[in-house]
Amino acid sequence: MTARPDTALAERLQLAADAVDAPDVVFAWSERGHRTIVITGTAPAGGPRQHLHYEIGSASKTFLGLLLADLAAAGVLDLDTPARDCLPSPPGRSCASAMITLRHLISHTSGLPGVPRQPAFYRHVLSGGYSNPYADFTHQRLLAAFHRHGNRARPGTSWRYSNFATAVLAHALERVTGTAYADLLTRRILRPMQLRQTRLAPGPPGTDAQGHRRNGITPAPPIRLGAVAPTGAVRATPADLLTYLEAHLTPEASPLCEALQLVRTSYPVPGPRRAPARSLTWFLDRTDRSPVYFHGGSTFGQTAYLGFRPAGQVALAALATRHHDRRNTLINTAHALLTSTAA
Repeated sequence: MTARPDTALAERLQLAADAVDAPDVVFAWSERGHRTIVITGTAPAGGPRQHLHYEIGSASKTFLGLLLADLAAAGVLDLDTPARDCLPSPPGRSCASAMITLRHLISHTSGLPGVPRQPAFYRHVLSGGYSNPYADFTHQRLLAAFHRHGNRARPGTSWRYSNFATAVLAHALERVTGTAYADLLTRRILRPMQLRQTRLAPGPPGTDAQGHRRNGITPAPPIRLGAVAPTGAVRATPADLLTYLEAHLTPEASPLCEALQLVRTSYPVPGPRRAPARSLTWFLDRTDRSPVYFHGGSTFGQTAYLGFRPAGQVALAALATRHHDRRNTLINTAHALLTSTAA
């Protein structure tokens, strides 16, 4: 892929980036393989913003979904395998969520809540402080919560966004393959896609972008999520994120062709009526021009938007080092840019 000078495009990107109030802002654009990256922010200029690793929060779930699709394409598992068949069950207790499949977990149709609704869980989260409340949340706690939880709705009948469900999915993949999630993701996704600047943990000093709280001033420590890490711990450089998105635009050119095609396949989403259209891992905006696949994410100090539009072969990764709130317009600004640009 190459960088291409395009004054009009660069100006549009710069205007969009300048509209985002954050210490560091990066808008990375790819169009038919040609890249344009603009940087801005309220922090002093001069730092290597485009070369830093940024936390992408919940957009990490697209990596988890692609990993699930790759394992399904390879015949390691089936999307409709019951989750309980992939996890150890406590002796003498039936699983309250026996009907939940792996597909339900990744598509947020499992009937599980966003987080485990148990007093012990909330006490544990609150004890971790504001910055990293999940840091010590273990696999044992996660599994215990899953086995004890009743469904709010019959699996497959209702959509409800759930970090809890996707964390359970990641642990199920670990159990099925006998491989830690970080190693599994590296072996099956990052290495084949040549994502050498993507990881699940903070790197050496000076390589990670510094996040900030909602006020855009107070520094926030790097995100640490314990057993929930697969749902939001990915951090990557803008260039790596473009490589990742470009593979979704041209799956036939990737060693993960079948998995990439699978995660782009749309399907009906059950209620409520305002539930967003989805593919296996991406939200789907059916614009007048063409479908746009996207996912936003936020950690305690950073915000991210990943999106691509197959028509026009366009992709966008937008990043800001400020926790998401009403004053941080990154996600809305980036999505409007991607959906309004002519194919």
